[in-house]
Amino acid sequence: MRTDQIFTRLERVFARLDREPQRPAHLQTPQMSRHRVVLLGSTLAFYLAIVVAVLTTSWLVRLDWQIMFFRPYEQWPQLHAFLDYLVVLGQRGPTAVMVAAWLGWRSWRQHTLRPLLTLGVALLLLNITVGSVKLGLGRLGPHYATQIGSAELFAGGDIFPSGHTANAVVTWGILAYLASTVVTRRVLSVVSAVVALSVGATTVYLGTHWVSDVLLGWAAGLLILLALPWFEPLIARTEAKVFELRELLRGRRTGTRPAAAPAPAGTPVPLAPLSPQAKVFVPRAAAGGAHEPEEVRAAATATSGTGPGHAPAARTAVHLSTRPHVIRSERTPGAPVGSRRPVHAERAATRGAPSPRPVTGG
Repeated sequence: MRTDQIFTRLERVFARLDREPQRPAHLQTPQMSRHRVVLLGSTLAFYLAIVVAVLTTSWLVRLDWQIMFFRPYEQWPQLHAFLDYLVVLGQRGPTAVMVAAWLGWRSWRQHTLRPLLTLGVALLLLNITVGSVKLGLGRLGPHYATQIGSAELFAGGDIFPSGHTANAVVTWGILAYLASTVVTRRVLSVVSAVVALSVGATTVYLGTHWVSDVLLGWAAGLLILLALPWFEPLIARTEAKVFELRELLRGRRTGTRPAAAPAPAGTPVPLAPLSPQAKVFVPRAAAGGAHEPEEVRAAATATSGTGPGHAPAARTAVHLSTRPHVIRSERTPGAPVGSRRPVHAERAATRGAPSPRPVTGG
């Protein structure tokens, strides 16, 4: 009779949320494949093309002004309240807190710091790359434009590229990058793409960014996600250092010495010197193919006595056995078969003397 426990759907969900006993072995880090390199090069070319188009005041700048004069927020005012909340999905503070909470739980569950470290590296790259271009080009937004038809560059602004758009691509795209299964990665890629596209279009609707700002923000965020595999070795080394520091602090708090990390294969292991009383048995090939043990008494020599001007160290004494080595079953028993009790000394003397017999006859 089977008594298997049947779990409900909710119980199965909570069972999957429990912490795993150890770090899963199937977690794999993305590699910089040829396909990813091609995508990275194409996105970089698109990024440079947008920058050049804005610097040269090309047709892209004219498109920016046409959409600004169209004023989408006046064409569809009923969407304004909803899109005011939707654009929050691109703000760095709220999104970073939400994603960091999720990745922190994953780090605890899977016994690894890689999700949180990867998020930190991605946000650091985002601040460096996007922030430097913003401050370097200094473009003004549509609400602060001063000259119609101009690119509004080097005027003290900070909107090119769009930080909301780039942050939406990186923050939500990191969930797809860290997915553990192929199906989950594909689903999260679609979801993060929809969120990033929606946030970028919302900034254009609200009039806070030009179209070219949003295009460059999409490219900037995608470049960071595609370049993350190059930073995986750094992330792995940082994780190992953090765990090593944690074990060191635990050892100091408990008063125990932390266990040393296992040495790589092929590393020679130092051995302690033998004491003068130590005995070493070395098998020596004897005649006929049998092995005969050699008892070697090791004589410890000091390191200071091996230099010039010192007497040479005494050779180790080797005591060789005169009998071939045999196994236990081949040895001659020391007592006769039967009783193993030792022979009494008085009984042995009595057995050796002739027994007195009475004299008969006349």
